[in-house]
Order: sequence, then structure tokens, then C-alpha cells
Amino acid sequence: MEKLEIVGGKKLSGTIPVSGAKNAALPLMCASLLVDGLLVLENVPRLKDVHTLIDILKSMGVESRFEGNRLELDGSKINSTFAPYELVKTMRASILVLGPLLARYGKAKVSLPGGCAIGSRPVDQHIKALERLGANIHIEDGYVVAEGKLKGNDVYFDMPTVGGTENAILAATLAEGNTIIHNSAMEPEIVDLCDCLRSMGAEISGDGSPTIEIKGVKKLNSSNHRVIADRIEAGTFVIASAITNSNLTLTNVKKKDLVSILSKLTQAGISLVENKEGLTVYNDESLKTVDIQTQPHPGFPTDMQAQFTVLNCIANGVGTVEETIFENRFMHVAELNRMDANIDIHGNHVKIEGNRKLKGATVMATDLRASASLVIAGLVAEGTTTVDRIYHLDRGYENIEQKLEAVGANIKRLKN
Repeated sequence: MEKLEIVGGKKLSGTIPVSGAKNAALPLMCASLLVDGLLVLENVPRLKDVHTLIDILKSMGVESRFEGNRLELDGSKINSTFAPYELVKTMRASILVLGPLLARYGKAKVSLPGGCAIGSRPVDQHIKALERLGANIHIEDGYVVAEGKLKGNDVYFDMPTVGGTENAILAATLAEGNTIIHNSAMEPEIVDLCDCLRSMGAEISGDGSPTIEIKGVKKLNSSNHRVIADRIEAGTFVIASAITNSNLTLTNVKKKDLVSILSKLTQAGISLVENKEGLTVYNDESLKTVDIQTQPHPGFPTDMQAQFTVLNCIANGVGTVEETIFENRFMHVAELNRMDANIDIHGNHVKIEGNRKLKGATVMATDLRASASLVIAGLVAEGTTTVDRIYHLDRGYENIEQKLEAVGANIKRLKN
């Protein structure tokens, strides 16, 4: 098992390239199951989750070629509609093979997925959506077993769900007739998926709004698509720049990609200036705490609350965080308190006393975004911080230590 060792207190300077979005790349990869031909994806991050999904698709007969950040997926020789537990257990996004397999082959058997331990993330909304499209589904020995010819219908979600919306979109593209998805998720990754599917011949409108309309087509075609920038990675580096009082430039990203956190950045005293290279981060020398409440897009993203918690630790004032998406997403708090933060948890709220000088400590990563928050805390802490169990980090951040080292951070990867 590997860990990161960080000696804090270094001011950073230079440019960090922002990778393609993992949360966009994974559903795009599943779209390869819909086409009897080649889907080429550019700007794909080289992450553990991406390689895991490549293995899952390979087990079904999808041929792949991954060079640099270009991924070619050939769905012309699919010979299985089975996704085994051994491959699916580590990654929740693997459930996204269910919709396209049903749409193209009329059957699928997919293990119930795993992922980060950040609370209950059931797949009941996925199942309800596919049942509305005509699938017969039951759970058998830990597997979702589904069959049936899909037909367009009205799909209603109890709450906006990114994965559920993606599965419904993927399934409806080849379903017979028209589908309207109500209370759909509105994240940029949803729009990116629809952009790709449209380039393949799908008829989709309304993405980015609560109502998406899809007219089923008989087949999809080969296509080439560029994955959007990872807004969460970009936001993480913005916070890293601000708390170290640095002026980093982030490439491959635009201001509009960070619209969901812009107001809170401004309140904290952080500004982003767009230029031909990308975005440059500027901040007041005296950062201010902010109060945040996580919400589905376009509200404040749950994937950024841990990073803003770190900002609140060192900024002036008292900040609060309310987590409304997941019930178990404050596991980084105890680790930050080990670094001399002053954070109190009350149910799904935390209160952060700011103006703290964090101190290096040995801490344990518990999930993907908690891992990132501990890394950026280590950048500003006095002394040495060791972040254990960084396999979570490798699921969502491409070469994070190399990117930070290139702009002056004292950070290295070690084996336990």
C-alpha cells in the first residue's frame, strides 16, 4: 500500500494541467456498448476507475486501445452481457453498463456495485427507471438481472440522480418510441454524455434542465468525442492555490466549468481570471470563511465540501458546512482535527473555527474527496503530513503528486 508524504509551507508557482473528468469519462465509455463500431474518446484521464471499467468492458468483448489520453473502444464483437462481482465490486459507476446492455441486447446481469464508503447510494432509482422503459428486473444473489425489449415512456426520479439519469439516457437512445425523463440530474457530465450520444446519432434534447426528451433510434454510429475538463479536480487545485497564497494557472479549464462554486470562491476572497492559457487563481491575503450547503447541480457540489472545509480551517472567521447528499461524508473531519483543526460535527452539519495554523500529522484517507482534502491540508500545514491509503485518491486524480511537485510542492509517494 502506498502513501503520500508532504512537507508543508511551500508557496506554489506555475501551471497545472487539468485532466478530463472521470465522472464524464465513465458513462461515455459505457456508450461503447450501444454501437457496432468504434467510439474514440479524447482527454480520458488515466485513473484506476477508468482501467477498471476497461476491464469490465473487455470481459464483455469490447476491444480497447488506450494511448496517452486517447481511448478507442470497439463494441462490434461483444459476446457477453454479464458484469461479474470481481470486476464491479470496487466501482459504483459500473452499474452504468446495465442500461446500454438492455437497450442493445435486451438482457443484462450486473453485480451490485461498490465504491467509496460515503454512505448509502442505492441503485433503486436506476432500476425503477429501466422498469418504466419495460425491463423486467430482479435481484438474485447480489446481481441485478434484467431482460426485456425497451420502449419509450415517462421516467420519474424521486430526486435528481446523476447515475440514474445517465443509465436512463443510455437505455432510451435505442428504446422504441419517445422517452421523457422528469426530475433529471443537470450536471455538466450529463450534458457531455448527451453531446457524445448526439454525435453518434441519438436524438436528445433538454439536457442541462430537469426534463430530458429522447426519441429512440434504431442504431448509433461510430464517433469521436473529447471529454470535458474535471471541474472537481480544477476546484481542488483552486483551493490549493488559495490556501498556500499562490497564483497558479490551470489549463484545459474555463471559468464556466466552475460556475457551481464561483460565488463561494468570491465570498472567500478568491478570484479567477480567464486568459489564453486557462484560469489564474488570485486571492486576498486574508481569506474569509464561507458557509456552504451541498445541493444537486447547479448547487454547491458535494465533491467539493471537503476541500472547502480545509479552506475554512485557515481562513478568518467561523464557517459551516451542511451535507445534504450523503450521510457519511465527514470522515475527513477527524483527520483534519489531528492536524490541529477545530471542527465540530453535529449530524449532517459541521462548524469550523477558522484562523488555525494546521500542523503536519499522519492521517488516513477514507474516500476519494477526503483524500484530496488531506493532501491540500498537508500543503499548508507546518511540518510533515503523511496521507495513508491513497488508493482512494488514485481513483479520481491523475498524477496529483507529479502535478503539485511541478509547481513547487514538497510531495512524494512512498510505499508502506
